[in-house]
Amino acid sequence: MGRGEAGNKKTISLETWEQKLAGVRVPKEDMNRLVMNFLVTEGYVEAARMFESESGTAPGVNLDAITDRMEVRRALQGGDVESAIERVNDLDPEILDKQPELFFHLQQQRLIELIRGGDTEGALDFAAENLAPLAEEHPRFLEELERTVALLAFEDTKASPVGDLMDVAQRQKTASELNAAILAAQAQEREPRLPLLLKLLLWAQAQLDERAVYPRIADLASAQLVPPPKAD
Repeated sequence: MGRGEAGNKKTISLETWEQKLAGVRVPKEDMNRLVMNFLVTEGYVEAARMFESESGTAPGVNLDAITDRMEVRRALQGGDVESAIERVNDLDPEILDKQPELFFHLQQQRLIELIRGGDTEGALDFAAENLAPLAEEHPRFLEELERTVALLAFEDTKASPVGDLMDVAQRQKTASELNAAILAAQAQEREPRLPLLLKLLLWAQAQLDERAVYPRIADLASAQLVPPPKAD
């Protein structure tokens, strides 16, 4: 059957593993709902409309409402934090009122954008007037504030020890946090199901590693099975 013993672990051949996978049937409707969930949660409105038309899969939400959420996200990803805050307050002012950590991260991003623009004096004033009181009220924010203000000590901020704050990825991180908060306020899922399933796959492989030697998926992007090493 292609199985043997490698130490205390069972060895499962690629052929046997592929046969088992071929025996698993996932309904197409379930796959379509998974795709639609990803498109809706991530805000790909036009793609969701096209997918609904082609597959007949209902989005389960008003797609027009997604546009407002995406405008907030685009503003933040473009560095216009003030506009993003105004837009989210128009959607639901309680979102930022009830989430001090999210509000701090938005203000932190405003400070980063001031530093990016070379406005040192404005950055210092903004930090003192807006971020310092938040850190005083919530001491857990102090370390992040200190890291951000430290950018002002370097001429080349991107090459500094805290240069990661200047990366586009930092904007994306804050945008994702805000996007999740809006979704939660609208009683929608905060994260698409697909990434959660991939995390579950990695967890399951880690558990199976303790019991067997088997074909693994090493690269999630390609999903190619890597055959188990041959026994000596």
